Amino acid sequence: MSQESPANKEKTHSILLRKSSNQKMVLKEKIVQIYEAFFHGEDPSVSNPNFWDELFLLRVNTQFIESEIDKLNGDGLLDLKDNFNLLFFQACETLKGDNNIRKVNALLTLCALVRGIFRKSQGNYGFDVINLLVGFDSAEGVMQSLIECINNFLTGDFPTTLKQLSLKFMLVLVTATDNISQNTMLEYLLINSLFESLVLILGNWNLRPILGQDAVLLLTLLVQYRKYESANPYVVKLSILDDELALTGYAQIVSHLLSEFNRDYEDQSEEPTQGWFSALASMVGSMFVAEEKKMEMMRANDSLLLALYEAIHLNRNFITALTHSHTPPSATTPPSSPVISTSPASFTQGSAPSSPTQERPTSPAPTTPSPMTQPTNLLVTFLQYSSIVTQETKETTRFNNAKLCLIILTCIAEDQYANSIMHDANMTFRVPLHKMPMRHRKARTEVNPPSRPLVCSLLDLMVEFVQSHLMKTFPMELYVRSLGIIHRVLCYQKKLRVRIQYPWKHLWTALINLLKFLLSHENQLVKKYNVFHLASKVVNIFNLFVTYGDTFLPNPTSYDELYYEIIRMHHSFDNVYSMALRYTATESEHKDSAAKLTNHLVNIRAIINHFSPKVDAWAVANHLSSLTEEQVLEVVRGNYDTLTLKLQDSLDQYERYSEKPRETPFFTSQVRSIICDVRKSVSNLSTHHHDALTELAAIS
Repeated sequence: MSQESPANKEKTHSILLRKSSNQKMVLKEKIVQIYEAFFHGEDPSVSNPNFWDELFLLRVNTQFIESEIDKLNGDGLLDLKDNFNLLFFQACETLKGDNNIRKVNALLTLCALVRGIFRKSQGNYGFDVINLLVGFDSAEGVMQSLIECINNFLTGDFPTTLKQLSLKFMLVLVTATDNISQNTMLEYLLINSLFESLVLILGNWNLRPILGQDAVLLLTLLVQYRKYESANPYVVKLSILDDELALTGYAQIVSHLLSEFNRDYEDQSEEPTQGWFSALASMVGSMFVAEEKKMEMMRANDSLLLALYEAIHLNRNFITALTHSHTPPSATTPPSSPVISTSPASFTQGSAPSSPTQERPTSPAPTTPSPMTQPTNLLVTFLQYSSIVTQETKETTRFNNAKLCLIILTCIAEDQYANSIMHDANMTFRVPLHKMPMRHRKARTEVNPPSRPLVCSLLDLMVEFVQSHLMKTFPMELYVRSLGIIHRVLCYQKKLRVRIQYPWKHLWTALINLLKFLLSHENQLVKKYNVFHLASKVVNIFNLFVTYGDTFLPNPTSYDELYYEIIRMHHSFDNVYSMALRYTATESEHKDSAAKLTNHLVNIRAIINHFSPKVDAWAVANHLSSLTEEQVLEVVRGNYDTLTLKLQDSLDQYERYSEKPRETPFFTSQVRSIICDVRKSVSNLSTHHHDALTELAAIS
């Protein structure tokens, strides 16, 4: 048998390639010709009973469908209503069949129709999208059939890529309008629920890594539909969900994605090891690219934060998943079970604060796992994430991201069970908090932070925020929230008489520095903000320590140190009082707030007025021009009995967080932004289309 020459082989191969290419061109032309017939008002399926089976075996050209819809005017759209209804109906019918390739192409066709028609609806043509896509007469039945098919794909034994495309199609449908509450197609998703299918995905450890992110995103967006106007079943079902596997899966998805952000940030923040000239050139070259990448990552995380917020805000059972302790994947030690314990102990308290001898509450020594087996949880990851995004708040995206983090922390700080976990001395975690660069320090992250109860890291995060944002672009709203978080934690400690080993002096110093900043920038700040309201929050935190500190401070020495700080910084408190007094004497818009501030300062001023003369007298008697801290503390300890303070009401009370009506505009804006971002991410499904066809071809 003669062997074919290399030249003939190459010629034959070239002919085969051209033939293959021509076949693809023919297929492409065929689908385009069919689409063109539809857009010319024709029905190519007439007299061809196999037309639809053949059509959905051809590779969909979504770009052509959408571009043809874009070319139509209002009358042209209405003229083609019957054809749009027919194509939508037949695509839905195809989803009921047995051929998975047809199902994939049918889903892509539905994506193109939804995107094209909804995009055209923004032109105020006066048509109803439901009527144009499905037709009023058949909409209820067609949509019920469609959602049943989607549920079937998500929960049944179908290829993973088909499940992925089903979720992508639902995201296309849910994000079809900027304002989700104006998307009337979603009414059918209230009647025919996807909730149970999404929960099943979250609880399935095989599907969760592939489908989990889209499932959480879709559920989060469905919760937003008319949430302020009527009873949304997704809100109700999420609020009562008690499926531990699903809630844990939900938490793991959020935790994994936030951890990726944290790792990327750490990688970018590592100091270069090359020479200074190379490092400088590299830094300048990549500065803007890195900044743009960070902004994109933050915007991408908006939907994650919203998902975390909705779970914490709506579902009390989610706190268990939020604080569920687990070891890193590389570790083999099983996570310890939570042990909740508080040690009720208090100082002796009479009509005035005193400083008697008091033993520290005894509690089991916290176990300190080795770094390899150090446990973690979603709250640890979120605290680290918050320490990154709250550093810079000047740009709108950063500000909103930081605001949502603080809202989430507010909800956590109000939850009794979350507090019990955060304060448990037997549950300690290493939380690497990041600190922004300032004039007196470089940016830094604790490489090997101590293992402590989570409340210590939460307080550190709030103290860092208070200290690091004293600037002209003063983020007043974020300060109010951070002080509110501190206040809620202290209220919990006072209520349950929980003592933690925490360097409270750091908090007191940060709060006094905040007061000093308000004083030095009074003229600029008072024009934009009610600084007296903020100052009252600071003063009332001090009042909480003064009045109830003997119930939650770790020992009498801490209580003495509180008085020492108040006396040492008395000029700041005196100046705040003088500032408030000035505004009470004028007809200012802040007159009432200033008057409240003067009332809140009554005990602070009583402490200053009581101890300062005694400290001065002691210095004179001992012929000293200045006193050490220990000498001042000696005077304080000896003069508690003669101090009289006024009992102030409601120091341990706060207004519980409520989304409606105060935060409604913020969340409406955030959801709109998230929808626009998600719409862009699912605008090109060609990769998923290719992967689906490849997988199906391999299966067959």
